[in-house]
Amino acid sequence: MEKEMVVLCGANSYEQKYYFNKDFAKLPEGIQQELQVMCVLFTEDVGGVLTLEFSPEGVLEFKVQVDEQDYLFDEIGSELKIRQYQREKKELLEALEMFYRVFFMGIEETEVEKMKMNLTEMGE
Repeated sequence: MEKEMVVLCGANSYEQKYYFNKDFAKLPEGIQQELQVMCVLFTEDVGGVLTLEFSPEGVLEFKVQVDEQDYLFDEIGSELKIRQYQREKKELLEALEMFYRVFFMGIEETEVEKMKMNLTEMGE
């Protein structure tokens, strides 16, 4: 049985709507607002639909969808904006992954830290 992605939040430039998964209501209000600003600004800048989703492994991923007829969508700007968020919001994104792994996947915090250390060592 394949596990599915879990959507944290998203914004849609076509319908001008923001979605936040109520399963994450325990996140502090400030973080929820920061996520909303991030998603809405992204879709206002480049268009399309942006969702932040957790993979079955607990990795937070940026997913972008675009209507076929959307000729105004800025594909290059989209990739640059995602990289900018990953750089500027690194601590927030890592904290969200930790939160998800501990509270949703049931992994102990010490195990998550070991996983992060192993990934860091592999990247060297």
